[in-house]
Amino acid sequence: MRSLAVKLTLAFLLIGLTGSILVAAIIQHRTRQAFNRFVLDRDQQALVDNLLTYYQANGSWRGVGINLLAYLNSPAQFPNDDGDYRRNWERFTLADANQVVIVSTQQGQTDRQLSERDLDQAIVLTVDGQTIGWLVLSDVREWVPNRLEALFLTNINRGALLSALIAILLAFALGGFLAFGMTRSLRELTEATQAIARGELGRQVRVRSQDEIGELAASFNQMSADLERATQARRQMTADIAHDLRSPLSVLSGYAEALNDGKLPGSSDVYAILHQESLHLSRLVEDLRLLSLADAGELPLTRQAISPQVVLERVAARHAVAAQQHGVTLNVQAAPQLPLIDIDVERMAQVFDNLVTNAFRYTPPGGTIDLAAQALAGSHGRPASVQMQVRDSGAGIDPQDLPHIFDRFYRGDSARQSERESGLGLAIARSIVEAHGGGIRVESSPGQGAVFTITLPAVP
Repeated sequence: MRSLAVKLTLAFLLIGLTGSILVAAIIQHRTRQAFNRFVLDRDQQALVDNLLTYYQANGSWRGVGINLLAYLNSPAQFPNDDGDYRRNWERFTLADANQVVIVSTQQGQTDRQLSERDLDQAIVLTVDGQTIGWLVLSDVREWVPNRLEALFLTNINRGALLSALIAILLAFALGGFLAFGMTRSLRELTEATQAIARGELGRQVRVRSQDEIGELAASFNQMSADLERATQARRQMTADIAHDLRSPLSVLSGYAEALNDGKLPGSSDVYAILHQESLHLSRLVEDLRLLSLADAGELPLTRQAISPQVVLERVAARHAVAAQQHGVTLNVQAAPQLPLIDIDVERMAQVFDNLVTNAFRYTPPGGTIDLAAQALAGSHGRPASVQMQVRDSGAGIDPQDLPHIFDRFYRGDSARQSERESGLGLAIARSIVEAHGGGIRVESSPGQGAVFTITLPAVP
């Protein structure tokens, strides 16, 4: 059986069958016990009344051994007896007041003294408050078929059997329905995975429940959507790489061909253009190599413990001339007694250089760029991490560009195309920060500037 629905249906059927049989057996057993008890109590009272009548009529138990069975078997003595069972007085023992057996339906019991066990089960016979004898009844009953009481028990058994059959059918029907409903989502998931294998990315399935299968379907939908976006991003990235590589290669090829054919004389300007394009091509290749190393978790890091304030002051020193040229004020705001951070100084300098360069690009003259650092407390009040920020007072980032600001080859505006930006700077910055075990995020509003926040673990 390879079908999960069939297996679940049979499992429900087996559970229903087992439960129905157990319930039917318990009902039959308990009903028979209760009915036996009822009939025994009824016959017991009738037998006791007749024995007392016999004693009062004779004044003693004289002749009881000869006359008792004939007396008890008289239909006039038991008007409620319809003979549909073997009467309990066919299995009894009668003792006198001295607990000596005077008559018994069992052989070899006459003149025997009743034991303590017999007395515990015996019924005391009294007349005018005086004990006249002891009666011990057997609770064994032998039902005769086709009689009223036997038919009653037969009907009870048939009802229990019919109920068990109905329960089994219901278990089979409900089990099949539940199994089909549970496996329907699994079948849809199987079809969707096969469709994705055929290249139909982004395939979605319907989430029909909130249980584990529903969570599986929701996770599949998320995975399928992410896979489609990743595939589209990969295709777009491939196209962007080809475009960015083609542009400098075309310039180099064109100038080289013109120089080779003698159509263009060599000059310092031509050689400068060739050098600039080769540098641009080299930077693009290096950026791609860096990203591939970061994706593979093999980005080499030469770590050292250093103060965050020192890192920011070095960044400010490197860009002091550029800040004067742009007419921008560059400030360092570091909290006192900052814990050290364990970083690759050169790699992290590349991150801050990229952020500051972007801030220069979008901050107008007269604006400010702040480099800030502060400690974030962890457990027991000890610094757990250091937060460093690059804040500018520029035009800010458009809300539609904000979610994609760290995507590879993403360009928020057309101006960056003319500035020969590859669109990999912020993606590289994120990869380097994450390689250090930290995180980077951005907050911005149009006209309010942008805040890039880097969080790195502090040295214990």
